[in-house]
Amino acid sequence: MHALPARYDHVGSFLRPAYLLQAREQKAQGTISAEQLREVEDRAIAEVVKAQQDVGLKSITDGEFRRTYFHIDFLQQLGGVQTDVPVTVRKPDGTEELAPPVMRVTDKVRHAKDIQRADFAYLKSQVAAGCTPKVTIPSPTMLHFRGGRAGISQAAYPELEPDFYDDVARAYGDELRSLAAAGCTYVQMDDTNLAYLCDEKMREAARQRGDDPNELPHRYARFINKVVAHKPPGMLLAMHLCRGNFKSTHAAAGNYEPVAEALLREMDLDAYFLEYDDDRSGDFRPLRYLPKGKTVVLGLVTTKFGEMESKDDLKRRIDEAARYAPLEQLALSPQCGFSSTVHGNNIAMQAQWDKLRLVVETAREVWG
Repeated sequence: MHALPARYDHVGSFLRPAYLLQAREQKAQGTISAEQLREVEDRAIAEVVKAQQDVGLKSITDGEFRRTYFHIDFLQQLGGVQTDVPVTVRKPDGTEELAPPVMRVTDKVRHAKDIQRADFAYLKSQVAAGCTPKVTIPSPTMLHFRGGRAGISQAAYPELEPDFYDDVARAYGDELRSLAAAGCTYVQMDDTNLAYLCDEKMREAARQRGDDPNELPHRYARFINKVVAHKPPGMLLAMHLCRGNFKSTHAAAGNYEPVAEALLREMDLDAYFLEYDDDRSGDFRPLRYLPKGKTVVLGLVTTKFGEMESKDDLKRRIDEAARYAPLEQLALSPQCGFSSTVHGNNIAMQAQWDKLRLVVETAREVWG
């Protein structure tokens, strides 16, 4: 197991500056080229790297500034995968939420090309000494959970076990090795599915697709471990669980208890970023499954709204969590990224940096 760069961290995505959003729109309209857009992205990434370092963060991302969605942009570059762009739907109460994108496996899954390597190389070139560049990618479970068996080609995979899971793990392993060859030592996989399996309505939806929501967490643990088996030496591999984060909305709620044992005890990961910013996440009792040698990063600071948490409240909640897992195996972060999709959360840019500064200062006071 490998240690996090610091006791304070973040999930990875940041609000896009207006000039970057404008450039993306110009590219969509055909008035600038892909090369011109990348130059604008490079400028924005250089700025967001400096901003992260200025607030004291030690793990540094590119803000996911080259992506539209945290998962689709990566997954659709795997061979054998097709994705349909998601749409916004209006719920009966008038609020909006993102309809889950349909990801279909149409052929054998394979690593057709390096996906993040060039992006990582640029990020690494901007990161100061003493900080660690971090790459965020979607969890491989995203290729199964949303569509279930029906979303995976029967012709390519008459049976899912073991070929589908082995092929996806091998493709992820190829990507991890590609990143390691470029100098990457820290990768975070973003996973909504295990968090969704804490929500009864999502569990029922899984049943309707023909899956057993009690069995799925353990199957996913075996799946993740197939990826871990390909992990290059010296790489820290973490997972972030999210209940949805589109324009400050969420898609699921529920205590981690239904997935905690599979997640914390069975998965051979180094660290877990868990949302704990409000009552949706339940209490800290599931942390009792955390084995020695692993770290849970407590997502106690919300990225959905600008209201600032107090240091005293954060310290009190860290103390509560330490009743179930050793304090030396805990760390602090916001509960999610600030912009899981290009649209961003309903929070001001300044509040984003104020919240990150709060995380850094509080963690330093707790852990030294």
